Amino acid sequence: MAKLFGNLHLVLVVGLVLAIVVMMGFNPDVPVDLGSVTRWLHLYFGVLWIGLLYYLNFVQVPNMPSIPDDQKPAITKVIAPKVLFFFRWAAALTVLTGLIIAFVTKDYGHRALAFQGANAQENLIGIGMWMALIMAFNVWFIIWPAQKKILGIVEATAEQKAAAGPRALIASRLNTLLSIPMMYCMVSANLG
Repeated sequence: MAKLFGNLHLVLVVGLVLAIVVMMGFNPDVPVDLGSVTRWLHLYFGVLWIGLLYYLNFVQVPNMPSIPDDQKPAITKVIAPKVLFFFRWAAALTVLTGLIIAFVTKDYGHRALAFQGANAQENLIGIGMWMALIMAFNVWFIIWPAQKKILGIVEATAEQKAAAGPRALIASRLNTLLSIPMMYCMVSANLG
């Protein structure tokens, strides 16, 4: 058991195999198609993205001031870069799978994004989609560039690092704020 649970990649592979077994064997009335697999992946990546967003906002950022200076490199050089890697790619894959659902498997994306849905659910999912797109933009074009300066991944002056901190914090807190109504929109639209 220690070998299995001591290896994250192995845990993920076993989890994937178990999910496939559940999909194929325990619900024969629901076909496993591109739409159902994409919805499952969308949920998986979304949980990873929002989970890391909440970790950063509820745990890491508020506790950084109380960490002794000699221990901060453990966070800034080891943990934060890895968290931000999974954070930004989870955001990208959440958006990608959401767009596949909206435009390829369900064909409501153009109506939803224009708030000209055939029904209230499409308009509601459109609001959620716009919030998620704003959040993903913040991740890739505000938070990540700022964090690269703060963490020393790219060269930056002390002034640039100081300016990057508040910018990243505001974008991250905006994402936390938007995540709450965005999740309501996503689960309440119930487009099947």
